[in-house]
Amino acid sequence: MISKEQFDKELQLTIANAIREDVGDGDHSSLACIPKSAQGKAKLLVKDEGIIAGITFAKMVFNYVDPELKVETLIEEGSNVKYGDIAFYVEGSSLSILTAERLVLNAMQRMSAIATKTNYFMGLLEGTNTKVLDTRKTTPGIRALEKWAVKIGGGENHRFALYDMIMLKDNHIDFAGGITRAINKTKTYLKEKQKDLKIIVEARNLIEVKEILDAKGVYRILLDNFNYEDTKKAVALIGDQCLTESSGGINEETIRKYAECGVDYISSGALTHSVYNMDLSLKAV
Repeated sequence: MISKEQFDKELQLTIANAIREDVGDGDHSSLACIPKSAQGKAKLLVKDEGIIAGITFAKMVFNYVDPELKVETLIEEGSNVKYGDIAFYVEGSSLSILTAERLVLNAMQRMSAIATKTNYFMGLLEGTNTKVLDTRKTTPGIRALEKWAVKIGGGENHRFALYDMIMLKDNHIDFAGGITRAINKTKTYLKEKQKDLKIIVEARNLIEVKEILDAKGVYRILLDNFNYEDTKKAVALIGDQCLTESSGGINEETIRKYAECGVDYISSGALTHSVYNMDLSLKAV
């Protein structure tokens, strides 16, 4: 997994690029009618229900735009919220508040939706030992925000990107000439490059599970599109030799049944690619 330093750098890059994209050479709507000296106050109003996420990021945005802006937090990150709740107040330059407004709202609406869905999925697994993972099926440019939201919702992060974990999927295996060859080549590569990366390998059937186990040195086996019966057989076969992960079209109707097969993790792209933004507003007070 990536370091905190790398993650923080991603967040700063996200903020800088988003402000560049939105503001350009100036917020002329605000500059045209609001004096530079004007001071104001606004509230983050919740107009929905779910898990609030992105408050800490909002503070980072306000600080980036104007370090003089002051934020008073009323609701903690990851809390359940309802219509009419106020998450925070921000006070200072009216122009600065308006400059930051859209990025704060876009990020928090998206993050809150992801945190809410993740929390819902986690609730479906209550009483099992299975954890929910996200995937790389994220919105380009804001992966750090979306994966952060999964954590706030109670889930766990899969690899962040292509560089922080080895994941040998069907195409890697086929292009490399088979599972054993792909794994052995990977071990050699990591040794030559002096990289300490965990290896995950995708299995399409029980025969491939056995071959992966025979190759040894794998951190987790991804059971892709297995049915319930084969998932149970795979979990029994793998035992404590490595961790297990179910993936492939798993939804709220099936997630509990896969967890009851005994897998350690269930990964779901739906956590980040199929959510409806939480309704939030930043209103002057």
